[in-house]
Amino acid sequence: MNFSIGFDKRDLPRVHEAFDKIVASNKWTEGYYTELFENKWSELNKLPSVAFSSWAGAALAAMEFYKLKGKTVLCPSNTFMATPLVTLQAGAEVQFVDSNRFDLCMSFDDMKQKAEKFKPAAIWVVHIGGHIAFEIEKIAEYCKANNIILLEDCAHSHGASWNGKNPGEWGDAGFYSFYATKSITTGEGGMLVSNNNDLIEYAKKFRNYGKFDYKVRGLNYRITEFQAAVGAIQAERLKEIIDFKNDYAGKLDSQYPNRVKLPDGMISGYYKYIVFDPIEKSTGKVYDEQCHRILNHNDELPNSDWISKNHWCVPIYYNK
Repeated sequence: MNFSIGFDKRDLPRVHEAFDKIVASNKWTEGYYTELFENKWSELNKLPSVAFSSWAGAALAAMEFYKLKGKTVLCPSNTFMATPLVTLQAGAEVQFVDSNRFDLCMSFDDMKQKAEKFKPAAIWVVHIGGHIAFEIEKIAEYCKANNIILLEDCAHSHGASWNGKNPGEWGDAGFYSFYATKSITTGEGGMLVSNNNDLIEYAKKFRNYGKFDYKVRGLNYRITEFQAAVGAIQAERLKEIIDFKNDYAGKLDSQYPNRVKLPDGMISGYYKYIVFDPIEKSTGKVYDEQCHRILNHNDELPNSDWISKNHWCVPIYYNK
């Protein structure tokens, strides 16, 4: 299967119609389609949603809201550099946590040890490859019991669920990416989801310089109406895309017994179909190098190092 941006070409007429409406309206940002995209994402994920120009903008808004500057935040090393970099940009200190070999996501046992050692104000959990972190329930319970902010990196997990619960519902906030390779893409873009209404209102001001009272010290993280229109139209295809990917993954399962195997009741968004095999160099890995190595942290994270050498991803693109 050739690589294809996950955009259904049957929707091109609707996109052209939307773009014509935007041009005619003379309102190319902060308009109808931004609100429509947010409403559709809220319906899909059962959480209030705020659209941003990037995942990073959404994450920064939440980290500012929770006043994490100068505090310690735990982060899995097996993630994209966006997760630790946005934490550093927010003025927090990053301490890295090992991952599990079975799901590539944060290890609860190592997280608990690091939490007892570093006393973090917040913890990142990253849903790798499209599935939900297998130990999310234990992580969320620990954070709640210890008054720790739980941030969910949902960049990969469009359309995922576990027994009907969606990414972002376990934590205090979740953050989606709509980068060009994602299942739903706006080229560039992001979405913050949360049940915290105060955070939702703060995020709307943060993405727009803090207008209109400027009590929130934000910057420009607005999504354009053109991007939002593409996102709103694609959001209607999300179930179809996830059904397609899960059907395709089911056909691959017999070929790859040594793969990530989902718990009962979990539906993956299958951003990646992950197979465990030793492999030295490959462009088909989730991440080739661990974040603690890139940032020169002197941590012993054996599972994270093992993961970087012992997995690859079978292409599984939605291609209509």
